[in-house]
Amino acid sequence: MTTPDPSTGIRHLYQAHEHDLGGGFVVRRLLPGHPQQGVGPFIFFDHFGPTTIAAGQNVDVRPHPHIGLATVTYLFEGAMLHRDHLGTVQRIEPGAVNWMLAGRGIVHSERVPDDLRSRPWTSHGLQLWVALPQAHEDDAPGFHHAAAGDLPETTLGVVHVRVLLGRASGLASPVPVLSPLAYAHAHWHEAGGWRLEPDYTERAIYPARGAIHLGGITLQTGQMALLAPGQTAEVQADAGTEAVLIAGEPLDGPRFIHWNFASSRRERIEQARADWAAERFPTIPGDERERIPLPVR
Repeated sequence: MTTPDPSTGIRHLYQAHEHDLGGGFVVRRLLPGHPQQGVGPFIFFDHFGPTTIAAGQNVDVRPHPHIGLATVTYLFEGAMLHRDHLGTVQRIEPGAVNWMLAGRGIVHSERVPDDLRSRPWTSHGLQLWVALPQAHEDDAPGFHHAAAGDLPETTLGVVHVRVLLGRASGLASPVPVLSPLAYAHAHWHEAGGWRLEPDYTERAIYPARGAIHLGGITLQTGQMALLAPGQTAEVQADAGTEAVLIAGEPLDGPRFIHWNFASSRRERIEQARADWAAERFPTIPGDERERIPLPVR
């Protein structure tokens, strides 16, 4: 992470760490960051693709656990099939949101839908984690799917905005969240600007497709700008550019993150590690035969 000149209105720049998971499937990880771990309650930010998946190529994510957070999946292209131990089976396609509340513990898998396995297809999307407030870290797990048509949208000048979580641009997402936050997808249909008001203490903007221009700095895919608090920002981009805004209020204390676990208490993560290693987490109906093993420290 670098610190630009304060006059740009950018507090920090995050640079993605890229990982090739095989077959050209590239994941860019922006969060957790340093020295600031996250943006509001957003503590994890992965951008994957766009990648062409060959017919028969296995990019399934086998069953694995989470605690203390909510996962948020959003796709630009492709599809995934979500299953969890609660019995949820949900296909997600572009424009929709999967919000999975891990709370005290959930097990899920994300697999390629059967209709895509026998042909080439494109995978492109985002997976974010939202840390739960300390009072809700041990809530019962849950799942909420919002179809693309359920999410509020508006056009602000040359920019089309879809609100995925929380409140942004005067609109509120129907997805139930547990802290003040915003997550929005912006698509420029013509060259021009998107004005971001200082509605939240912490805000960041990320170009998922194309480049954006802010305070005299150009950001490409793989770079995220943490905006200066209390300042209005004008984000410029060309037609066809897509970006996402994440925002929120500072967390109610630091979070420990290990593997798929997040908690304000280190001992809770150690307990989750022990529970997964001992197979004390529940299994997923219809997807019991595989699991991702606990990683060695």
